[in-house]
Amino acid sequence: MRKKGLGNRNPVCYYEKQPERQARGTDMNIIGKIMRKMREGYLTEMYHELRWMYRYVRRYRFSLLFYLFTGILGTGMSLGGSVVSKNLIDAVIGRQTDGIAGLAVLMTGMAVGSIAANAVVSRISARITVMVQNEMRSELYDKILYTRWEELQIYTTGDLLNRLNSDMNIVSTNVISWLPGLVTHAAQFLGTFVIILYYDPTMAAFALISAPVTLALSRTLMKKMRIYNKEMREISSDMMSFQNDSFQNLQTVKAFGLMETFSRKMREVQEHYRKKMMNYNKFSIFVSSYMSITGMAVSYLCFGWSIYRLWGGYITTGTMAMFLQLASGLATAFNNLVRMVPSLIGATTSAGRLMAVAELEKESLEDTEEQGLRDYRGKVSVELKDVTAAYPDGGVVFEHADFSAASGEVVAIVGPSGEGKTTLVRLLLGMLAPEKGTVKINWADSRSCNLSAATRHCFSYVPQGNTIFMGTIADNLKLVKPAASEREMRLALEAGCAWDFVREFPDGIYHNIGEHGSGLSEGQAQRLAIARAVLRDAPILLLDEATSALDMDTEKEVLDHIVKSNPEKLCIVTTHRPSVLSMCDRIYEVEANRLRCRTSGNTSGRKKE
Repeated sequence: MRKKGLGNRNPVCYYEKQPERQARGTDMNIIGKIMRKMREGYLTEMYHELRWMYRYVRRYRFSLLFYLFTGILGTGMSLGGSVVSKNLIDAVIGRQTDGIAGLAVLMTGMAVGSIAANAVVSRISARITVMVQNEMRSELYDKILYTRWEELQIYTTGDLLNRLNSDMNIVSTNVISWLPGLVTHAAQFLGTFVIILYYDPTMAAFALISAPVTLALSRTLMKKMRIYNKEMREISSDMMSFQNDSFQNLQTVKAFGLMETFSRKMREVQEHYRKKMMNYNKFSIFVSSYMSITGMAVSYLCFGWSIYRLWGGYITTGTMAMFLQLASGLATAFNNLVRMVPSLIGATTSAGRLMAVAELEKESLEDTEEQGLRDYRGKVSVELKDVTAAYPDGGVVFEHADFSAASGEVVAIVGPSGEGKTTLVRLLLGMLAPEKGTVKINWADSRSCNLSAATRHCFSYVPQGNTIFMGTIADNLKLVKPAASEREMRLALEAGCAWDFVREFPDGIYHNIGEHGSGLSEGQAQRLAIARAVLRDAPILLLDEATSALDMDTEKEVLDHIVKSNPEKLCIVTTHRPSVLSMCDRIYEVEANRLRCRTSGNTSGRKKE
């Protein structure tokens, strides 16, 4: 029966072509899926990572072009030397004495030129690598410094250090060597192949016999290499994080006699690293062995063909020597090209880890700078209205919170540990944004804005714990006021009750302090931190358990000095000490997800003085 619309066409032929068309459509769908997966998969990731890497070498493009030119020139001289050596051998065997000296000089010149070109390439490579490495590291370091505090909490210190050093070294080295290496090895491969093809097309075919198999396996190999590289980088970060954490808390480890425990944990981390490393090593050995066996088979095949051609009188001894040299060079160039894949994968994997940090959201520091308030030292007030504070993975800390404090007041924040005192401090410093409500700072001239990273210059902050940096005492103080005079530093030290022990050091304010305040007691470190905050002379002094290491008499003396040194300063204190609470105008309590004013009215504060 004729199908409607077919006219005189044979319906049998029509139906017979359906499977063929369906098969073609299926094939196209499969190809489309493969192409889509390649675009959406790790190849796309690698492409973006490569683009990110190579944006750092744009300013060095002329040096890079000279690098490429010199590398290709050296390769050309090396290949030319092979051809000249063939003519020299033939001239020696044929006793053509007239041209031997010239050929020998030419071959020597090409060898020396190749060595000189390689030396220039190495020099240029080292120069650009160091410059790119410094640029990338400083940019990423700045990025970490300026990234929003919340964004950085997903990374450990050890992981950031590993990215900033190990990953950075891998990327900066490969960003220079990989592309020139690719071009140079490709030039060597193509040049060698063209010479062999010119003299013997069959030999050229034998020399390329391993290429199809290697290329067929490359996609699987690349995928596995990328997985292994990611795992190794992550394990390396875990190990560095563990080491950094244990060293930062070494005093606690020793005090509790936990040396054996941490030693055992270190070995467990190392064992995990060893297992992953051995798996990667086994895979690498497989790839290397495959390349070696393939290369050896190709070399023997070329060697056998050269002997056959020489025995049949089709080529000269010099041509055979050149064939063997070029066949080996061709296999080497091809293997070098293939071996660049692991380097590329390692570099792009590390680049991806760096990009993850580089793409974190940056803090905005522009809100108040344009208003000319950076150096403002007048009266201010801060207020929270109906604020809900929460962390992405930690739940609500407090909600519907109201808080106010103004210049000339001492305001305390109290509450059980872990209930939200430090969270309130982070809100004031603009490190944490409220889920709901407003957090504002008001100036005496009726201007106001939301508290953010841009308003931190209004705060002198003294956090919990030891926050002293390596260097001299003067170095630590001048961090907040680089132009501070010795007199200003001494007054600040006196206000923080630190001058009494600083002057006992032989070098005074130029006394060197070790890492993490080494050489100072906790109380001394806290008093120096308070002195540093006083020297900054910001409108608001924020003390977060900043006197916890001081005895009560010293604590009262410190706060008295601060209050009397500037009666208009606003002091906000998180504490548990009754001696501090007695000096406060108001006391806010954080408890059970609430922030409420527990007490108002100063009993012995500065207003009554």
